[in-house]
Amino acid sequence: MMENKYAKLFEPCHIGKLEIKNRMFMAPMGLVGFSDSDGGFTKECQEYFIERARGGTGLLMTGTVNVDYNEVIPRGMPCPTLNPVLFINSTRNMVEVVHSHGARFFMQLTGGLGRSAFPGSTTKHIAPSEAKNRFDPRIQHRAMTIEEIKELIGNFVKSAAVAKQVGFDGVEIHAVHEGYLLDQFGMSFFNQRTDAYGGSLENRLRIATEIVQGIKQACGPDFPVSLRYSLKSFIKDYAMGALPGEEFEEKGRDIEEGIQAAKLLEAAGYDCLNVDVGAYDSWYWNHPPMYFDKKGIYQEFGRILKKEVHIPILLAGRMDDPKMANAAIGDSCDMVGFGRPLLADPYLPWKLATGKEEDIRPCLSCHDGCMGRIAKFTHLSCAVNPQCAFEREKALTPAVEKKTVLVVGGGVGGMEAAMVLKQRGHTVILAEKSGRLGGLLNIAGIPSFKSNDLELVRWFERQLEQLGVEVRLHTEVTPDYVAQVNPDAVVTATGATPIQLALEGDGTVISVEDAMKVPAGDRVLVIGGGLVGCEVALWLAQQGKQVAVAEMMPFILGGMHGDIPLMNKFMLEDLLKFHKVQIHTGAKVLRVDAGTVTLAKGGATESVDADVVVMAAGFQASDGLYRGLKDCGKPVYNIGDSRKFHNIMQAIWDGFEVARSI
Repeated sequence: MMENKYAKLFEPCHIGKLEIKNRMFMAPMGLVGFSDSDGGFTKECQEYFIERARGGTGLLMTGTVNVDYNEVIPRGMPCPTLNPVLFINSTRNMVEVVHSHGARFFMQLTGGLGRSAFPGSTTKHIAPSEAKNRFDPRIQHRAMTIEEIKELIGNFVKSAAVAKQVGFDGVEIHAVHEGYLLDQFGMSFFNQRTDAYGGSLENRLRIATEIVQGIKQACGPDFPVSLRYSLKSFIKDYAMGALPGEEFEEKGRDIEEGIQAAKLLEAAGYDCLNVDVGAYDSWYWNHPPMYFDKKGIYQEFGRILKKEVHIPILLAGRMDDPKMANAAIGDSCDMVGFGRPLLADPYLPWKLATGKEEDIRPCLSCHDGCMGRIAKFTHLSCAVNPQCAFEREKALTPAVEKKTVLVVGGGVGGMEAAMVLKQRGHTVILAEKSGRLGGLLNIAGIPSFKSNDLELVRWFERQLEQLGVEVRLHTEVTPDYVAQVNPDAVVTATGATPIQLALEGDGTVISVEDAMKVPAGDRVLVIGGGLVGCEVALWLAQQGKQVAVAEMMPFILGGMHGDIPLMNKFMLEDLLKFHKVQIHTGAKVLRVDAGTVTLAKGGATESVDADVVVMAAGFQASDGLYRGLKDCGKPVYNIGDSRKFHNIMQAIWDGFEVARSI
């Protein structure tokens, strides 16, 4: 038998006395929108976890389950104390099925948001001490009373007892982590109390220690209790995070205090630490976007704690490189966590076990399908896997009538449609005008921080080849071509084209594609402060260019209410500032001359030095073929950017939905 090159990941391990079949765990992710009317798990949520157990993960963690609804909006997330009998009744089958696949299952219990609450997500504004809200400083949070603290601790214990009765193998306490309520108690920056829950480090951790001690007393000493734990906060100031490599004064928890706290928490009875870094003020550390310059961003912190405590270290944080994950076992952690990668591909462990790692659908670290949906009070899914958390509802069925379908356009929407159509039994022809598949991702994936976009293209190419989809490159599709092929249905996925603004002057103006492929001048002005323009600006600045951005709106990246997930937005804004990119908002480009660009700002004009201007003013749908085929006498479906320019997620989801309905 051939030895598995990822053998460390498949070694059994223990948390306390609990044996786990391998060293891979499903990192906990928020359960917003996953609660039924009685505080139990919805059917979609149950199938979501069961599918990850089928995929071979050793330990599943539920993500946030409220211990009460005293602070948060009722029924936003599950809650075992609302109606324990109905909770047990609705949840037991999920736990039993997870166990039937050999997986262990922890329920993660959360105690609230405090000052980190999104406006509108809470019924009362509380915190350890008086504090302004993280997202809206106009909202003032009051200090919790001793009675409220005791009630919260009691509800953690009650919830853990219910979890044990259901059949969960353990619980995780959420969190001395990410700047949530318990973490705010733990940091002197947010906790100015003078009673038993403030002052010294021991007092600030008292709420966390009393929780685990209460659970151990109620559930027994062998019932495992994990702690979601942030070793370091990366807080420069209120609502200000620090970037990797940036010099700053830590206002939250620094590493030295983090080590002391970890030892106290171990002594209190916690059986393992699920480690990361960050806080809501530095949110991108806890939910790392693609803009981090390396994967495995928590490994250095895991190594520190492995030398200081004796309980297992669990570690996630973009660990989706199998070689890196395998090497991490015993070095920086005892178990490797996959969060978003298991959304993208629930069968990641089995594919590693069977030598099929090239068939693992890659996570883009984009947050669009997971945290982006949660921020809109919609349950999470995945940008590249439309079936995530819709496993039963969106299960593919064989086509009743096998058809020949022509898919026009080899971007991600067209490739998704072609793949799903073929999986359902149709004959599929995928026609692409250029000489390669991938569409705009071949340009978007050039920056090092977007390399996963290119991995996704390679993954699609491999799936299409394995399925036997006929791919016709260098093929321009016209109505006459459609008549010649004579398919039963047509799917147009012809993408979008850049918007070109008419500008005065004789200066050099290039496209985003040219800017990514050809070295621009030393001084660059980017027209457009949307996602594309800001990512281009960052990439050019990282190449040593002097870069400015001109945006007509009063903000970049759509402002606080745009479609970009906030952790991505915060990090991209901070990176642009760190790399000294000049941001001109409320600015219209009047002229582009050799070496100078003239802007109109607030009724005045301003000159910006620039050798070249990059046009990133947006895209418009290329729907000409779709409109030209409307009278062809066959069903024609328009998907992705040729329907409406948006993002990778919308293109893939369009392709999936249309393909599963034909």
